[in-house]
Amino acid sequence: MYDLAIIGGGPGGYVAAGRAGAAGLSVVLFEKNELGGVCLNEGCIPTKTLLYSAKVYDYAKHADRYGVNVPESSIDFGAIFKRKTKVVKKLVGGIKVQMRNANVEVVKGAAVIEGKEADGFLLECEEEKYQARNILICTGSEAAVPPIPGLREGLGSTVVTNREILSLEEQPERLVVIGGGVIGMEFASFFNSIGTQVTVVEMLPKILGPLDDEISAMLQAQYEKKGVEFHLSCKVVAVEGNEVVYEDPEGNTCRAAGDKILVSVGRRANIADIGLEKIGVEMALNPAGRPYGIKVNEKMQTNVPGVYAAGDVTGFSMLAHTATREGEVAVNNILGKADYMRYNAIPGVVYTNPEVAGVGLTEAEAAKLGLDFTVLKLPMAFSGRFVAENERGEGLCKIMVDKTTHKVLGVHMLGNPCSEIIQSACMAIEEGLTVEQLKEVVFPHPTVSEILKETFFEL
Repeated sequence: MYDLAIIGGGPGGYVAAGRAGAAGLSVVLFEKNELGGVCLNEGCIPTKTLLYSAKVYDYAKHADRYGVNVPESSIDFGAIFKRKTKVVKKLVGGIKVQMRNANVEVVKGAAVIEGKEADGFLLECEEEKYQARNILICTGSEAAVPPIPGLREGLGSTVVTNREILSLEEQPERLVVIGGGVIGMEFASFFNSIGTQVTVVEMLPKILGPLDDEISAMLQAQYEKKGVEFHLSCKVVAVEGNEVVYEDPEGNTCRAAGDKILVSVGRRANIADIGLEKIGVEMALNPAGRPYGIKVNEKMQTNVPGVYAAGDVTGFSMLAHTATREGEVAVNNILGKADYMRYNAIPGVVYTNPEVAGVGLTEAEAAKLGLDFTVLKLPMAFSGRFVAENERGEGLCKIMVDKTTHKVLGVHMLGNPCSEIIQSACMAIEEGLTVEQLKEVVFPHPTVSEILKETFFEL
């Protein structure tokens, strides 16, 4: 009998397993593929490895801007992807060591909940039976493939998801991206940098839907200058061979051709084939009454005592760092420590070049809530370090502040390396700090992070 059985070894599952094991619980962790889940093997890490190679190539191509002559620079597509694989393997190996050090038993296979017993739960994996007092479900998500005629038929050949595109053997000359969200834009960034002609078809009137409108528009403008074609407010109606057929805002039928077509229209929670129905776990329903994830409370508890869920499987905040924190909250409550999940300061990052990062409310969200707020803005060029390291670079720091309390409501940034400094804004929102308090904080000079303090002084 284990104290805790965890189904899924992604950021939510393996971190929770490590925390629980270190706290003295007996833990079994089931993972049907590789430890690290989608994030490490098919998402966060491999894509960022590719994007960094693209960024290095961008620097090489424009080195003359910095007084450095690089007469010849070229892309070795195979070598870039080989390095990506090496990085992933190294990190997967590191997780295995972490699990051993935490005395976590790792079982490779798809675990299924068989039922509830008097003192716990029964699970089966690879024809072996396991018993556990508590279960944490971290089965993650998979790429959504909408029922567009011809889309599924081409899947795995011309049509690829984030999984298949990471295994390409040759660089496509043309790439059509269906969906201008985070994943779509990151791949658009990578392939644009290495010389592929990229076309993005998006149903919404903007890219990066949930992000701040102004920041989104600025990023789109920069990528248009780099040669990326955007077709917004366009509905894809079919995929015919290597062509994406879509309707433009005026209702005209248009086509975009590519050697590869990346479908990137979101993700869906993996809630099937786990055995949830056998113990009566309640699902979260969308307005149409269809389940989109496992329903949990702020302690990550389901309606079944002893059963918890964390990460993408809840269908709420599909981010690796959210999953990690949710797994920690679940383990703390299993250990008897009161802990609650909060979502007011979850950062979001888009690893394009330049990067985008944001936390808290956007300007549109604050306005929709009827809040009385002030918008503070400064170009990133007000940071000396940014100017020194981003020749001809454009960026923006944008902060929403409550007019009455002077507390920070949201921070949104465009410009490198905002992914590394957004955490300061996360802490400001999480701790409810006022602009006056933040003005008293000493920032190191010269750093790009100083742009936050400079923007606060706009109030």
